[in-house]
Amino acid sequence: MKELSLVSIIMNCYNGEKYLSEAIDSVLSQTYNNWEIIFWDNQSTDQSAEIVKRYDDPRIRYIYAPRHTLLYEARNYAIANASGEFIAFLDVDDWWHEQKLEKQLTLFKDSDVGFVSSKFHVFNQANKKFRLFNKKKIHTGYVLDEILKDYQIGLLTLIIRRSSMNELIGPCNPNYHIIGDFDLSVRLALKWKFDCVQESLAYFRFHGNNESSRNRALLVKELKHWENVNKNNESISNSLSFKFFSDKYLYIEIVDYLVAGKKKKAISLIPKIISPYSRLKLSLALFLPNSLVGLLKQ
Repeated sequence: MKELSLVSIIMNCYNGEKYLSEAIDSVLSQTYNNWEIIFWDNQSTDQSAEIVKRYDDPRIRYIYAPRHTLLYEARNYAIANASGEFIAFLDVDDWWHEQKLEKQLTLFKDSDVGFVSSKFHVFNQANKKFRLFNKKKIHTGYVLDEILKDYQIGLLTLIIRRSSMNELIGPCNPNYHIIGDFDLSVRLALKWKFDCVQESLAYFRFHGNNESSRNRALLVKELKHWENVNKNNESISNSLSFKFFSDKYLYIEIVDYLVAGKKKKAISLIPKIISPYSRLKLSLALFLPNSLVGLLKQ
Protein backbone atom coordinates (compact mmCIF):
# COMPACT_ATOMS: atom_id res chain seq x y z
CA MET A 1 0.00 0.00 0.00
CA LYS A 2 2.27 2.74 -1.30
CA GLU A 3 -0.36 5.45 -0.98
CA LEU A 4 -2.56 5.91 2.05
CA SER A 5 -5.97 4.51 1.18
CA LEU A 6 -9.06 6.19 2.56
CA VAL A 7 -10.78 4.23 5.32
CA SER A 8 -14.45 4.95 5.95
CA ILE A 9 -15.34 4.31 9.59
CA ILE A 10 -19.01 3.49 10.01
CA MET A 11 -20.27 4.82 13.34
CA ASN A 12 -23.95 4.22 13.95
CA CYS A 13 -25.60 5.92 16.88
CA TYR A 14 -28.89 5.91 18.71
CA ASN A 15 -28.76 7.76 22.02
CA GLY A 16 -25.08 6.98 22.54
CA GLU A 17 -23.97 10.13 24.35
CA LYS A 18 -22.49 8.40 27.40
CA TYR A 19 -19.33 6.97 25.80
CA LEU A 20 -19.36 8.71 22.42
CA SER A 21 -16.43 11.08 23.00
CA GLU A 22 -14.15 8.20 23.97
CA ALA A 23 -14.99 6.36 20.74
CA ILE A 24 -14.34 9.39 18.53
CA ASP A 25 -11.16 10.31 20.41
CA SER A 26 -9.76 6.82 19.75
CA VAL A 27 -10.16 7.45 16.01
CA LEU A 28 -8.54 10.87 16.23
CA SER A 29 -5.58 9.20 17.96
CA GLN A 30 -4.94 6.72 15.14
CA THR A 31 -1.40 6.59 13.73
CA TYR A 32 -3.01 6.04 10.32
CA ASN A 33 -4.85 9.25 9.60
CA ASN A 34 -6.40 8.98 6.13
CA TRP A 35 -9.90 8.19 7.34
CA GLU A 36 -13.41 9.56 7.48
CA ILE A 37 -16.13 8.91 10.03
CA ILE A 38 -19.61 8.41 8.62
CA PHE A 39 -21.66 9.20 11.71
CA TRP A 40 -25.20 7.97 11.14
CA ASP A 41 -27.52 9.37 13.81
CA ASN A 42 -30.52 7.04 13.93
CA GLN A 43 -32.74 9.85 15.27
CA SER A 44 -31.16 10.14 18.71
CA THR A 45 -33.03 12.16 21.33
CA ASP A 46 -30.07 12.74 23.67
CA GLN A 47 -26.97 14.94 23.27
CA SER A 48 -25.22 12.71 20.70
CA ALA A 49 -25.56 15.22 17.84
CA GLU A 50 -24.22 18.08 19.96
CA ILE A 51 -21.21 16.00 21.03
CA VAL A 52 -20.28 15.07 17.46
CA LYS A 53 -20.67 18.61 16.20
CA ARG A 54 -18.19 19.92 18.78
CA TYR A 55 -15.40 18.22 16.85
CA ASP A 56 -13.93 20.66 14.35
CA ASP A 57 -12.65 18.04 11.90
CA PRO A 58 -13.85 17.82 8.27
CA ARG A 59 -13.19 14.08 8.30
CA ILE A 60 -16.21 13.61 10.61
CA ARG A 61 -19.41 13.58 8.53
CA TYR A 62 -22.60 13.81 10.57
CA ILE A 63 -25.81 12.52 8.93
CA TYR A 64 -29.22 12.57 10.61
CA ALA A 65 -31.39 9.61 9.55
CA PRO A 66 -34.64 10.54 7.80
CA ARG A 67 -36.29 7.71 9.75
CA HIS A 68 -35.38 5.34 12.56
CA THR A 69 -34.47 1.83 11.36
CA LEU A 70 -33.08 -1.48 12.55
CA LEU A 71 -29.36 -1.33 13.20
CA TYR A 72 -28.07 -3.12 10.10
CA GLU A 73 -30.38 -1.22 7.80
CA ALA A 74 -28.88 1.92 9.34
CA ARG A 75 -25.38 0.55 8.73
CA ASN A 76 -26.25 0.13 5.05
CA TYR A 77 -27.31 3.76 4.79
CA ALA A 78 -24.03 4.83 6.39
CA ILE A 79 -22.02 2.60 4.02
CA ALA A 80 -23.87 4.12 1.03
CA ASN A 81 -22.47 7.50 2.07
CA ALA A 82 -18.90 6.22 2.50
CA SER A 83 -16.10 7.09 0.06
CA GLY A 84 -13.31 4.84 1.29
CA GLU A 85 -11.52 1.94 -0.34
CA PHE A 86 -11.91 0.17 3.01
CA ILE A 87 -14.84 0.02 5.41
CA ALA A 88 -14.36 -0.22 9.18
CA PHE A 89 -16.89 -0.24 12.02
CA LEU A 90 -16.86 1.35 15.45
CA ASP A 91 -19.91 1.61 17.69
CA VAL A 92 -20.27 4.55 20.04
CA ASP A 93 -19.62 2.58 23.25
CA ASP A 94 -16.39 0.92 22.04
CA TRP A 95 -12.91 2.25 21.29
CA TRP A 96 -9.71 1.40 19.42
CA HIS A 97 -6.00 1.00 20.09
CA GLU A 98 -4.13 3.83 18.39
CA GLN A 99 -2.39 1.47 15.92
CA LYS A 100 -5.49 -0.48 14.91
CA LEU A 101 -5.89 0.87 11.39
CA GLU A 102 -2.16 0.92 10.65
CA LYS A 103 -1.58 -2.69 11.68
CA GLN A 104 -4.67 -4.18 10.07
CA LEU A 105 -4.39 -2.42 6.73
CA THR A 106 -1.00 -4.01 6.04
CA LEU A 107 -2.78 -7.37 5.74
CA PHE A 108 -4.54 -6.24 2.58
CA LYS A 109 -1.28 -6.47 0.61
CA ASP A 110 -2.60 -9.91 -0.38
CA SER A 111 -5.18 -9.08 -3.06
CA ASP A 112 -7.17 -12.22 -2.19
CA VAL A 113 -7.84 -10.94 1.34
CA GLY A 114 -11.29 -9.39 1.47
CA PHE A 115 -11.66 -8.78 5.18
CA VAL A 116 -9.45 -8.60 8.26
CA SER A 117 -9.86 -8.32 11.99
CA SER A 118 -7.85 -8.42 15.19
CA LYS A 119 -8.31 -9.74 18.68
CA PHE A 120 -10.03 -7.49 21.17
CA HIS A 121 -10.58 -7.00 24.89
CA VAL A 122 -13.92 -6.93 26.67
CA PHE A 123 -14.11 -4.15 29.23
CA ASN A 124 -16.62 -4.70 32.02
CA GLN A 125 -17.97 -1.27 32.84
CA ALA A 126 -19.26 -2.43 36.24
CA ASN A 127 -15.99 -3.68 37.72
CA LYS A 128 -13.58 -1.84 35.36
CA LYS A 129 -11.82 -5.09 34.43
CA PHE A 130 -10.49 -6.18 31.03
CA ARG A 131 -10.44 -9.70 29.63
CA LEU A 132 -9.12 -10.91 26.29
CA PHE A 133 -12.07 -12.20 24.30
CA ASN A 134 -10.17 -15.04 22.65
CA LYS A 135 -6.76 -16.27 23.82
CA LYS A 136 -6.41 -18.86 21.05
CA LYS A 137 -4.94 -18.14 17.65
CA ILE A 138 -7.68 -17.07 15.24
CA HIS A 139 -7.84 -19.08 12.01
CA THR A 140 -7.02 -17.23 8.78
CA GLY A 141 -7.38 -17.98 5.08
CA TYR A 142 -10.63 -19.41 3.77
CA VAL A 143 -12.48 -19.70 7.06
CA LEU A 144 -16.16 -20.37 6.32
CA ASP A 145 -16.19 -23.56 8.36
CA GLU A 146 -14.43 -21.91 11.31
CA ILE A 147 -16.84 -18.94 11.31
CA LEU A 148 -19.86 -21.25 11.35
CA LYS A 149 -18.33 -23.34 14.12
CA ASP A 150 -17.11 -20.58 16.41
CA TYR A 151 -17.59 -16.97 15.34
CA GLN A 152 -14.73 -14.95 16.82
CA ILE A 153 -14.78 -11.78 14.70
CA GLY A 154 -15.73 -8.66 16.61
CA LEU A 155 -17.45 -6.05 14.46
CA LEU A 156 -15.37 -3.36 16.16
CA THR A 157 -12.24 -4.98 14.68
CA LEU A 158 -13.59 -5.69 11.20
CA ILE A 159 -12.19 -3.93 8.13
CA ILE A 160 -13.52 -4.87 4.69
CA ARG A 161 -12.12 -4.20 1.24
CA ARG A 162 -14.84 -2.13 -0.43
CA SER A 163 -14.51 -3.95 -3.76
CA SER A 164 -15.15 -7.27 -1.96
CA MET A 165 -18.25 -5.91 -0.28
CA ASN A 166 -19.52 -4.54 -3.59
CA GLU A 167 -19.68 -8.08 -5.00
CA LEU A 168 -22.23 -9.10 -2.38
CA ILE A 169 -25.97 -8.75 -2.80
CA GLY A 170 -26.10 -5.77 -0.48
CA PRO A 171 -23.56 -5.13 2.28
CA CYS A 172 -25.57 -5.90 5.45
CA ASN A 173 -28.86 -7.76 5.68
CA PRO A 174 -31.32 -5.01 6.71
CA ASN A 175 -33.58 -7.55 8.42
CA TYR A 176 -31.06 -8.11 11.20
CA HIS A 177 -30.59 -5.99 14.27
CA ILE A 178 -28.00 -8.12 16.09
CA ILE A 179 -26.39 -10.81 13.90
CA GLY A 180 -25.75 -8.72 10.80
CA ASP A 181 -21.97 -8.83 11.26
CA PHE A 182 -22.04 -12.64 11.46
CA ASP A 183 -24.12 -12.87 8.28
CA LEU A 184 -21.84 -10.41 6.50
CA SER A 185 -18.70 -12.32 7.52
CA VAL A 186 -20.16 -15.62 6.30
CA ARG A 187 -21.01 -14.15 2.90
CA LEU A 188 -17.54 -12.64 2.58
CA ALA A 189 -15.92 -15.94 3.58
CA LEU A 190 -17.65 -17.74 0.71
CA LYS A 191 -15.24 -16.07 -1.73
CA TRP A 192 -12.55 -14.09 0.06
CA LYS A 193 -9.63 -14.89 2.31
CA PHE A 194 -9.67 -13.63 5.86
CA ASP A 195 -6.64 -12.40 7.81
CA CYS A 196 -6.17 -11.31 11.38
CA VAL A 197 -3.74 -9.39 13.58
CA GLN A 198 -3.23 -11.82 16.44
CA GLU A 199 -3.16 -9.14 19.14
CA SER A 200 -5.80 -7.00 20.76
CA LEU A 201 -6.40 -3.72 18.95
CA ALA A 202 -9.89 -2.80 20.16
CA TYR A 203 -12.02 -2.65 23.28
CA PHE A 204 -15.62 -3.81 23.53
CA ARG A 205 -17.44 -2.18 26.40
CA PHE A 206 -19.84 -4.51 28.22
CA HIS A 207 -22.30 -2.44 30.23
CA GLY A 208 -25.41 -4.62 30.39
CA ASN A 209 -27.29 -2.52 27.87
CA ASN A 210 -25.54 -3.93 24.80
CA GLU A 211 -27.97 -5.04 22.11
CA SER A 212 -26.92 -8.72 22.16
CA SER A 213 -27.36 -9.00 25.95
CA ARG A 214 -30.45 -6.77 26.24
CA ASN A 215 -32.33 -8.45 23.37
CA ARG A 216 -31.47 -12.11 23.84
CA ALA A 217 -34.88 -13.25 22.60
CA LEU A 218 -34.31 -11.29 19.38
CA LEU A 219 -30.81 -12.79 19.10
CA VAL A 220 -32.29 -16.30 19.24
CA LYS A 221 -35.00 -15.37 16.73
CA GLU A 222 -32.44 -14.00 14.26
CA LEU A 223 -30.17 -17.05 14.59
CA LYS A 224 -33.12 -19.36 13.89
CA HIS A 225 -34.13 -17.25 10.91
CA TRP A 226 -30.58 -17.27 9.53
CA GLU A 227 -30.36 -21.07 9.81
CA ASN A 228 -33.72 -21.53 8.09
CA VAL A 229 -32.78 -19.17 5.24
CA ASN A 230 -29.43 -20.84 4.61
CA LYS A 231 -30.28 -24.53 5.04
CA ASN A 232 -30.96 -24.74 1.29
CA ASN A 233 -27.85 -22.77 0.37
CA GLU A 234 -25.44 -25.61 -0.41
CA SER A 235 -22.41 -23.31 -0.33
CA ILE A 236 -23.13 -22.82 3.37
CA SER A 237 -25.14 -25.87 4.45
CA ASN A 238 -22.53 -28.31 3.06
CA SER A 239 -20.02 -26.98 5.58
CA LEU A 240 -19.21 -29.56 8.26
CA SER A 241 -20.02 -26.99 10.93
CA PHE A 242 -23.50 -26.10 9.69
CA LYS A 243 -25.11 -29.10 11.37
CA PHE A 244 -23.95 -27.72 14.73
CA PHE A 245 -25.48 -24.30 14.09
CA SER A 246 -28.65 -24.95 16.09
CA ASP A 247 -26.45 -25.39 19.17
CA LYS A 248 -25.83 -21.63 19.13
CA TYR A 249 -29.39 -20.58 19.82
CA LEU A 250 -30.32 -23.65 21.87
CA TYR A 251 -27.47 -22.88 24.24
CA ILE A 252 -28.77 -19.32 24.75
CA GLU A 253 -32.34 -20.53 25.31
CA ILE A 254 -31.27 -23.19 27.82
CA VAL A 255 -29.12 -20.78 29.85
CA ASP A 256 -31.94 -18.23 29.94
CA TYR A 257 -34.38 -20.89 31.16
CA LEU A 258 -31.94 -21.92 33.88
CA VAL A 259 -31.43 -18.34 35.02
CA ALA A 260 -35.22 -17.92 35.14
CA GLY A 261 -35.53 -21.09 37.23
CA LYS A 262 -37.37 -22.96 34.47
CA LYS A 263 -35.38 -26.19 34.75
CA LYS A 264 -38.02 -28.42 33.13
CA LYS A 265 -37.89 -26.39 29.90
CA ALA A 266 -34.09 -26.43 30.01
CA ILE A 267 -34.03 -30.21 30.50
CA SER A 268 -36.35 -30.69 27.51
CA LEU A 269 -33.94 -28.83 25.23
CA ILE A 270 -30.58 -30.22 26.39
CA PRO A 271 -30.92 -33.52 24.43
CA LYS A 272 -31.26 -31.45 21.23
CA ILE A 273 -27.73 -30.07 21.66
CA ILE A 274 -25.44 -31.88 19.22
CA SER A 275 -22.07 -31.05 20.79
CA PRO A 276 -21.28 -33.55 23.59
CA TYR A 277 -19.18 -30.93 25.38
CA SER A 278 -21.97 -28.32 25.38
CA ARG A 279 -24.52 -30.96 26.39
CA LEU A 280 -22.38 -32.00 29.37
CA LYS A 281 -21.69 -28.39 30.35
CA LEU A 282 -25.38 -27.50 30.36
CA SER A 283 -26.31 -30.71 32.19
CA LEU A 284 -23.88 -29.82 34.98
CA ALA A 285 -25.30 -26.30 35.05
CA LEU A 286 -28.61 -27.76 36.21
CA PHE A 287 -27.03 -28.16 39.64
CA LEU A 288 -25.52 -24.68 39.87
CA PRO A 289 -27.08 -21.73 41.69
CA ASN A 290 -28.59 -19.01 39.49
CA SER A 291 -25.76 -16.61 40.29
CA LEU A 292 -23.24 -18.97 38.69
CA VAL A 293 -25.50 -20.01 35.81
CA GLY A 294 -25.70 -16.31 34.90
CA LEU A 295 -21.98 -16.38 34.14
CA LEU A 296 -22.69 -18.73 31.22
CA LYS A 297 -24.41 -15.83 29.46
CA GLN A 298 -21.02 -14.31 28.84
